[in-house]
Amino acid sequence: MDLAARPWTASYAPGVPRAFDVPDGTLPDLLDASVRTYRRATALEFFGAPTTYRDLGDAVARAAAGLSSLGVGAGDRVALVLPNCPQHIVAFYAVLRLGAVVVEHNPLYTDRELRHQFEDHGATVAIVWDRVVPRVQRLPADIAVTTVVSVDLVSAMPASRRLALKLPVRRAREARAALTTTERLTGLRKLVTWQDLLRHRPLSPRHPRPTAEDTAVLQYTSGTTGIPKGAILTHRNLLANAAQGRAWVPGLEAGRETVYAVLPMFHAYGLTLCLTFAMSIGAKLVLFPRFDVGLVLDAARKSPPTFLPAVPPIYERLAAGAAERGTDLHSIRFAISGAMNLPPSTVTTWEAATGGYLIEGYGLTETSPISAGNPIGPTRRPGTVGVPFPGTDVRIVDPEDPSVDRAPGEPGELLIRGPQVFQGYWRRPDETRAALLDGEWFRTGDIVRMDEDGFLTIVDRIKELIITGGFNVAPSEVEDALKSHAGVVDAAVVGLPRSGGGEDVVASVVLAPGVSLDEESLRSHCRGLLAAYKVPRAIVQAEDLPRSLIGKVLRREVRTQMLDDGPRAEGKGDTE
Repeated sequence: MDLAARPWTASYAPGVPRAFDVPDGTLPDLLDASVRTYRRATALEFFGAPTTYRDLGDAVARAAAGLSSLGVGAGDRVALVLPNCPQHIVAFYAVLRLGAVVVEHNPLYTDRELRHQFEDHGATVAIVWDRVVPRVQRLPADIAVTTVVSVDLVSAMPASRRLALKLPVRRAREARAALTTTERLTGLRKLVTWQDLLRHRPLSPRHPRPTAEDTAVLQYTSGTTGIPKGAILTHRNLLANAAQGRAWVPGLEAGRETVYAVLPMFHAYGLTLCLTFAMSIGAKLVLFPRFDVGLVLDAARKSPPTFLPAVPPIYERLAAGAAERGTDLHSIRFAISGAMNLPPSTVTTWEAATGGYLIEGYGLTETSPISAGNPIGPTRRPGTVGVPFPGTDVRIVDPEDPSVDRAPGEPGELLIRGPQVFQGYWRRPDETRAALLDGEWFRTGDIVRMDEDGFLTIVDRIKELIITGGFNVAPSEVEDALKSHAGVVDAAVVGLPRSGGGEDVVASVVLAPGVSLDEESLRSHCRGLLAAYKVPRAIVQAEDLPRSLIGKVLRREVRTQMLDDGPRAEGKGDTE
């Protein structure tokens, strides 16, 4: 294929540029521009409490000064262990303003999962949701982190909400317990409150700033192998992807959009669509610490959303909830689905409920994350993941010999080149070389088919990563958890398709002699080691597992057997 021609650009919606230049600057520059332009406009809304762009800019400058006083400087990693909240936005940009590196973490991770990442990135300062502070304090003494900044979500709520949470009734106590903790936050490490950071004078404008090529974020992903590793994303990578997102949506009105942050911002998808894209267009970003249909529909009455990035189950539940409650969703003009396949039935239901577009996109953590999408217009093709974004080149190659390109219509491995492609894996040069062909083409591990117009259809995955609820699950990580149980001799973990899209985590286990299968006991064991979405939904017993000639378990054959046997009917595992 003649890459210079980029035939897919003919299918772009009117107004989407065929050529693309990466904006100059860094992510702090992006926020500074919005603060100057939209000073009095609402930047953030949290349970009804507004924050203007001017106040957001001031909070970022104060938090940056506070972090500097803790010794944070250029190149240092700072761990964020936060749900969606105003403090998350402020912390993200404050770290970047110092030239330091943000490391995002899922606050639902177990001690074991957090330990692996903290050992790997070596951050000395962590900004942590107070409910998770005890978990970080329990990290072994040899972990580098020396200072923990505790964040109380309730303090960012309006006064009326804070008072309601103090009522001596069970419902208020339960709501407060879900948002904050009463546990004494003591431990090995120095403890600082979020309010302590904000008491500092704003960081001087003369303080050195990062450059476009500096690392901005380490985003952990299982990639094409089982052990989570940090994808290195620069300011240029993330700035480019935010600009590509803006270019992809004709009709956006800067300073007038309301974006709902129902996606977790510690995930690459939520990070780009909410932390960078939304801020770049001067949008009002309505923050939800977790997805809850009632909370979202209540917020929609006060601040009607116009742009909603989400995953298929969220669209389905919101459409059903709105119909039940009589909530009008017609303010939502644009909705972009990612992280899992989008069923055509979901598109039909959503567009009937809103009158707006719902399109599917494609991306990976290593591509910041978005690299392709269906056009927002009549040229879209449901069932595909669309065409490459502006400034993005793709190749479809023989997975055994990536120097050989496939002809249009033939399946092959998808390779991506563009300004959003990451710089490699943190401290893993061998895996970086394997992932970046010729140092620039990212090997996705996805088998796709591209038609003559450039539309991509996902066929299969070379890698055995499981995508459940929009999150990546490495089979080997779940297998290790299962095999640490005294009654399990061996295990194989695979993903089986759900009827509504995405996959269920399912395990096949070989048990020790005399041990009977107790699914709930094994799941309980896994819950102590893994985040809930990684815990197998179903566990079946096998006499042995299919293996290669050298003894390697053949997960593909395990998956085929499970599809034939249908074990999910008995599954009672955790939901995401």
